[in-house]
Amino acid sequence: MTDRNIRVEPVVGRAVEDQEVEIVERKGLGHPDSICDGIAEAVSKALARTYLERFGEVLHYNTDETQLVAGSAAPTFGGGEVLEPIYLLITGRATKKYDGQRIPAETIALRAAREYLAENFPELDFGTDVVVDIKLGEGSGDLQDVFDDEGRRIPMANDTSFGVGHAPLTETEQVVLETERQLNGHYADEHPVVGPDIKVMGKREGDHIDVTVAVAIIDSYVDGYDDYDDAVAGIREFVSDLAADITDREVRVHVNTADDYDEGSIYLTTTGTSAEQGDDGSVGRGNRANGLITPNRSMSMEATSGKNPVNHIGKIYNLLSTQIAESVVAEVDGIREIRIRLLSQIGEPIDDPHVADASLVTEDGVSVGDIENEVSRIIDRELADVTSITERVIEGELTTF
Repeated sequence: MTDRNIRVEPVVGRAVEDQEVEIVERKGLGHPDSICDGIAEAVSKALARTYLERFGEVLHYNTDETQLVAGSAAPTFGGGEVLEPIYLLITGRATKKYDGQRIPAETIALRAAREYLAENFPELDFGTDVVVDIKLGEGSGDLQDVFDDEGRRIPMANDTSFGVGHAPLTETEQVVLETERQLNGHYADEHPVVGPDIKVMGKREGDHIDVTVAVAIIDSYVDGYDDYDDAVAGIREFVSDLAADITDREVRVHVNTADDYDEGSIYLTTTGTSAEQGDDGSVGRGNRANGLITPNRSMSMEATSGKNPVNHIGKIYNLLSTQIAESVVAEVDGIREIRIRLLSQIGEPIDDPHVADASLVTEDGVSVGDIENEVSRIIDRELADVTSITERVIEGELTTF
């Protein structure tokens, strides 16, 4: 053990599973906020890889200010059209000159955005249905100085900030997370009528869970209300079966609850995302680093996607705190719930936070004192390996939203 400032204590209040009301949300891949998160992170990884290939190190950049302005569309059964394109603005900072070389940062960003959209949104035609603009300023000198740490292997924190993680996921959290992932995964592969804009809200009252799912239905795959109704019914059945595999609690599934057939108002889209028709987006306004929005839990308001993975605490500590929480639960018996909070000080090594705080809910018969040393040891170990977060992010092994 090192002399890092690690604190282990009982949690204040009850475990989330024991609370009477729990609320959990996930904004899916095609939600306008998630589109911004995904593109910002794709650009971030592309810049990091370019800097590594050319200079052997990641230079200063941040691309966490991506904005989306919705377009307009005229969806109709059998296939409609986009009337005004979605507009995406990728902004931030990047190093464009280094060691006598010029780096085409904006070209790299544009290519990364195009590839991300092509891979994840096949219904969106790049340059026609969606227009992307890039405005990357030069990195500020003071932050570049933070990167120049006089040969020290551990980067210095670029900010005084904090990250929060927790484990394990509650049953409601698991249902919400898996609903979106699987609908946007193998279910959409087999049912292309399902657009990537899927928002899931879970509410648990006692032992009753309601799952409300909003799914953008793609118009070219439905010929009328009967086809649309069949698509909605299929989604409802799939989510009900999925939830039954996760929990024994009573679960009721609601899909596209705003539909009004009498008024001809249904969630029909041409591109599979509400960004085609009035819904704007912004990085950091959606899912936290663990992929969920959890008002029953402590959360950091930092945007994780697009931030530099070398020394930007808003990214590193949110990912690391989640990893620590998961490691502790996997390795230490007797823990029902753990929350990890990591706080940095600007200019200090990222492996030595101002405080690393673990709050535990233990099982009956287990006290915090019984396992405090084990928990502290794992936190200390994970902090010592903090730079692996950078590597895993750049390689695409960790998701940020």
